[in-house]
Parts: sequence; C-alpha cells; structure tokens
Amino acid sequence: MPRIRPVDTVWLFFLGALAALIVTKPEHSFYEWLVVIALGLLQATETHLGTRSDAVAASLSVGVKLIVCYWLVWETGGIESSYYLIFLLPILSAASIFGLGGTLLTTAGSSGLYLSLLWFVDLETYYVPPEAKQELTVRALFFLLTAILVNRLATENRRNTESLAEANRELRRAQAEVQRSERLAALGQLSAGLAHEMRNPLGVISASAEILGKHVSQENEIAREVAELIRGEVGRTDSLVTRFLDFARPSPPRRELNDLNEVVERGLSHLSETFKDSAGQVEVKRNLGDLPKFLFDATLVESTVVNLLLNAQESMPQGGVLKVTTARNGSMARLEVTDSGEGIPEDQLESIFNPFYTTKPSGVGLGLAIVSKFVDSHGGKISVVSTAGEGSTFRVLLPMGSVS
Repeated sequence: MPRIRPVDTVWLFFLGALAALIVTKPEHSFYEWLVVIALGLLQATETHLGTRSDAVAASLSVGVKLIVCYWLVWETGGIESSYYLIFLLPILSAASIFGLGGTLLTTAGSSGLYLSLLWFVDLETYYVPPEAKQELTVRALFFLLTAILVNRLATENRRNTESLAEANRELRRAQAEVQRSERLAALGQLSAGLAHEMRNPLGVISASAEILGKHVSQENEIAREVAELIRGEVGRTDSLVTRFLDFARPSPPRRELNDLNEVVERGLSHLSETFKDSAGQVEVKRNLGDLPKFLFDATLVESTVVNLLLNAQESMPQGGVLKVTTARNGSMARLEVTDSGEGIPEDQLESIFNPFYTTKPSGVGLGLAIVSKFVDSHGGKISVVSTAGEGSTFRVLLPMGSVS
C-alpha cells in the first residue's frame, strides 16, 4: 500500500481549499472544480507512480499538468484568469525532478502557453495598456525565477541525499570490517590454543606409527599399510594445524622494499604445475602494471597471492581463464585475481572472509580468512565482486607509503 507523505497531505489540503473556494463563487463551473481536484490528486500520487525515477513517466506527468493548467486558465478568463499562478505547478514539478535544462524547457512551455492566450484577445475591442504588458512580462520572469530557485534547492537536496547514502554505505562497510576483525581476533585465540594442544598428541601418534612400521614383520602387510595410513593422516592433520597457526598468530608484517610484480610471479610459478595437473586446463593471463618498489612483507603477500590463485582454480573445476592484474590506484597498489568460474551467490559474499566458512566439500574455510588477516596487517583492504555462474574478482589494495 503506497505511503502517504506529509507533503502529499499539504498538497491535497491546499488544492482542496481552492476547490472549496470555487464552490462558493456565484458563477463557477463544475469542470473548474473538477480540474483543481484532478491536479491535486495527480500531484499527490505522482511519486507513487514512479515519476521520480522514470524520465518518460516524469515528462508525461509534467506534460499532463501543463495541458490541464492551460485548460483551467482558458476556461476561467484566459489571460486575465486568477488561476495564472497554477502554471507554477508543472514548473515546480519539473524543477524538483529534472536538471536545469528540463526545468528551463518546462518554464518556457508554461510561459509560452500562458502568453499564447493573448492571441485570443480581441485587440479591436480591448486595449492592452503598456503597464499590462509589463505585468505579463513580470509574471513570466517570476515563473523563471521560481524555477531556477527550486531547481537549485532540489539539486542540492539530491546531492546531499547521495552523499548521505554513500556515507551510510561506507559506515556499513566499516562496521562489517570491524565485526570481521573482532571475530578474527576471538577465533584466532581459540585456534592458537587448539592448535598447540593438538601438536603434542599428533607428534606422539606420528612417532608411534613410525616405530610400528619399522618393527612389524615383513609378512604383516596389513599392519604396515595401517601404520603408513596413520602417518599420512597425521601429516594431513599437522598441515591443517599449521594453517590454524597461520591464521591465529599475530604475524606482524616485516616490511621491506619489494617488487609486487616479482612476488606475484613467484606465486604463479609455485602453482604452475598445479594448474597443469588440474582436471580442467587453467589459462593464466597476466596484466602486470608498472609499479615502484614499496614497503611490504613479501612472505605474507606471496601467501596472499597463492591463496587467491588456489581459490580461483578451485572455483573452475572444468578449467577456465585466470587473470592476474596489478596497477597503481592513487597511493595504493592494486592486485586483482579474476576467474571465470562458478561465482559466489550474493547472499554468501558477506561471509566468505569469515574463518571456517566454506562452500567446498574438502575445504576448512581458512584460506580467505588468512588472506584477509594478512591484508589487514598491512593496513590494506580486500573486496570481492562476483556473479553466480560467471566468475569472481578479488581485489586487494595495499598502501604503498615509502616507494623507490
């Protein structure tokens, strides 16, 4: 159900009062009263009809108002009608909806329609004195003055509204980043404690399995296979514990002058065989810009690159195109990893950097969380743009600070 705004009530009250005055006139036309009511309803409902966002609907609404206003002035005395100010209605609507060009065009149309009523004055019977001509000119100029003032106010209001909306979006993004950092800190402490507690029994299990494998007889093949299986699973679990620790430890960056493009190339070279051995062929495209050396931790950033590349590869199980881009973005270095994979549903975009959140059957949900933590430790930002079924682009911004 459309919401009635306070300004709609004001419009209806004003034009309703005008209609009531018409009824009290000794000589009035039913059509005169009907037109005033119709203008009030049109003015009050045009926002709910989408005229503010649809240029065609807005133009149609203003055009209808011009026609109705002209008909009202024509029926109530023509050039001498007391309703000549009703032409301000389409002018105000245009000034609040359109830009300066549309406002001036509507004002010219209103003034032209009003002054065109002079053609129907019998100049042989009626004499138009110079002061009357001056009055008509003043009225037309006041139409123009009103249009410019209202358009300026409407433009400022739109600009302020857009600025406020952008500020709200930035605030929501900042709140989301703060909440994510708080979650990372809490889960990091939990992960660190859990990982340290797991390391000791894993070491005992691994050593026991190794001793078992050495001391069982050659004929006991099953025991040897079980021992090897235990050692393999312990190794996999230890690797997972290492990832827990990577996520949990503070890892303060060791900033040194490094070349981001060289770090990206190292990350790509580490995974070149992985890309070749994947089920689907991954085509890697590079677009590395001209960047100066700047201070950052090459180890952490290389780990960030590798994690993003692996994430991109896993999103393309049937193969695809992986594009790596670096460029300068003001005082920031921009790194983008784009894949042509499955994409990320919109309702999951806010969660993918949360630890232990994953959509992969074999994933643990730490890769992107670790990436986010490494980027945050540099004072940078990470974001993602994705379309389900088309692919994703992960963007990392790193402050360059001191460069050479």
